[in-house]
Formats: sequence, structure tokens, C-alpha cells
Amino acid sequence: MSDLPVCLYCQHANPAHQAECRECGMPLPASAAGAGERRQRRFMWFCVGLSLFCVAMFFWLPRSMT
Repeated sequence: MSDLPVCLYCQHANPAHQAECRECGMPLPASAAGAGERRQRRFMWFCVGLSLFCVAMFFWLPRSMT
């Protein structure tokens, strides 16, 4: 597979020197290298934040009223 930048909207491969997609005209991503790693890091931080939220709600919410 070539190292051509791929449009995030229409998935069309474009020449490396272009700033906009030839098919849809949307701006191309500045750097496709490392996008998977950034996505994985963002997902990890989302999971950490969600876990912290759940722990906080466990102590914050009242116990059963019976």
C-alpha cells in the first residue's frame, strides 16, 4: 500500500503535496503517521476517565433506602 494521504471523509487517496481532497474538497489530515497511536492513547485516557467517574459515583450516590 502506498503512503498517500487518505481523506477522512470520502476515503479517497490523494497525492502527498495536496492540502485538500480531490474528490470532496475537504482538508487532508496534516500527519497520518501516528494517527493509530494517538487514537489508542485517546481511548486509553477515555477509559481511565470513565473508571474514575464510576468510582466517584460509587462513593457519591446514596446507598439503598430500605
